[in-house]
Amino acid sequence: MTTDQHDRYLEPGRLTTVFNSTVAWLARAGVSLLGSRELRVRGRRSGEWRTTPVNLLVVDCRRYLVAPRGQTQWVRNIRVARGGELRLGRRVESFRAVEVADQDKPVILRRYLKRWKFEVGVFFDGVDAKASDARLLEIAPGYPVFTVVAEPV
Repeated sequence: MTTDQHDRYLEPGRLTTVFNSTVAWLARAGVSLLGSRELRVRGRRSGEWRTTPVNLLVVDCRRYLVAPRGQTQWVRNIRVARGGELRLGRRVESFRAVEVADQDKPVILRRYLKRWKFEVGVFFDGVDAKASDARLLEIAPGYPVFTVVAEPV
């Protein structure tokens, strides 16, 4: 594993920005596209709320957030904040985020790709849901994954 994988970040292009804006608007309006939510996380420096659309993945009754573009700002913020909020319409859920170890990511990445390859496949450099566990383990450091743990009300 190279340092490059740990530092991997793909800046969003114009099409991604437009798509994300639309998905975020729909989530705020209460419409989820295959599990999409608006993620709200406190900025690590400013402390202000930052938002971005995410795909909430459920595997064996556990919920996960995957960062297909790598070490994004939301990833850096959630590591410091250790949690955030997921919004769908008027429903806002506070959660604690627990980062998943690289060795535990292959099954999660496979399920993520199976569900959203049409949307995020371009960020996986030809790797798809049929990739071997060894290949998914090889790329795992470049794809942060967090378990979403509901905060008691």
